[in-house]
Amino acid sequence: MKSYGKRRLPVIILTGLSGAGKTVVLNALEDSSYFCVDNIPASLIKTFIHLCQKTPDISRIAIGIDVRERKFYAEFADTVSSLRRTWDIEILFLEAQENVLIRRFKETRRPHPLGGRDIRKAIRREVRMLSDIKAESDRIIDTSPMTPHQLRKMITRLYVGEKEKPITVSLVSFGYKYGIPAEADLLFDVRFLPNPNFIKELKPFDGTTLKVKNFVLRKEDTKRFLDRLYPLLEFLIPKYKDEGRHNITIGIGCTGGKHRSPAISEEVRKTLKKQKYDVSVAHRDI
Repeated sequence: MKSYGKRRLPVIILTGLSGAGKTVVLNALEDSSYFCVDNIPASLIKTFIHLCQKTPDISRIAIGIDVRERKFYAEFADTVSSLRRTWDIEILFLEAQENVLIRRFKETRRPHPLGGRDIRKAIRREVRMLSDIKAESDRIIDTSPMTPHQLRKMITRLYVGEKEKPITVSLVSFGYKYGIPAEADLLFDVRFLPNPNFIKELKPFDGTTLKVKNFVLRKEDTKRFLDRLYPLLEFLIPKYKDEGRHNITIGIGCTGGKHRSPAISEEVRKTLKKQKYDVSVAHRDI
C-alpha cells in the first residue's frame, strides 16, 4: 500500500481581526482547490492535518481560526512551533482599520464575537489579544481599502497564480407555466418565436430533435435573436467572473418548456462550447 506519511502538505492558518475578511479568503482558497475548514478546536488541528496528509486527493489545506477558539490563541506559540516541525505552515493574518471594521459590522448588523454593545471597545480588545499571533505571522494583509472581490482576486493571485478557476455556465430550458427556475442568474424569454406545439407533425417531439430544432432555428426572428444574444453573453459572462463568480445559470423559457427553449438552449450550448466555456444544459420540463 502506498504511504503518504512523508508528504510535506502545505497548510495555511488563516486568522486575524473579526470583520477583516476571513470568510472571503476561505471561500477564495476553497474555490482554488484548497481543502478548507473553519474554527475546528485547537486540540483537533494536528489530527485534522494528519488525516488530510493521508488523503491523496487533498494537496493543500487552509484552516480558519478566530477569537472564538480561545484555546488556540492561549497555546499559539507551542501549537505553531509543533506544527512547523512537521508541516509547511504559513500564518496569514488579516487586519483592517478600526473605523472600517466598525462600518462593516454596522452594514452586516452582526455582533462582534467578543460581544458587548461597544464595537470599538471589542475591536481594541481583540487587537490586544491577537498582538502575539500577528507578530508571528508570515503574511499580514490590511483589507481596509479592498472590496470583497478585490480581496478574493489578491488571494487567488498570491496563492494560486494568475490561472483562475474557469467559469461554469449552466443552461436550463424551462416552461413558464411551470414556474421560473429559482437558480437562474439570467432569464431569456423565447415565447415570441413560432410555437411547434401548434404544428401537428412537430407537437409530439421535443426541442432536442432535429426536426424541431430546424423549425425553430431557421426562423428569421430566431437568427436575429441569437445575433443579439451572443454579444450580450460575451460581455456578461466575463463580468460575472470578474465579480468572483465561478458558476452562472442561464434560464431560457418558452410556454411549456418542450419545444422552443430546448432548441435554443442546445444551440447556445454549442456556441459557448466553441468559446471554451465549461457548459452544461438541462431541460427541466421535457
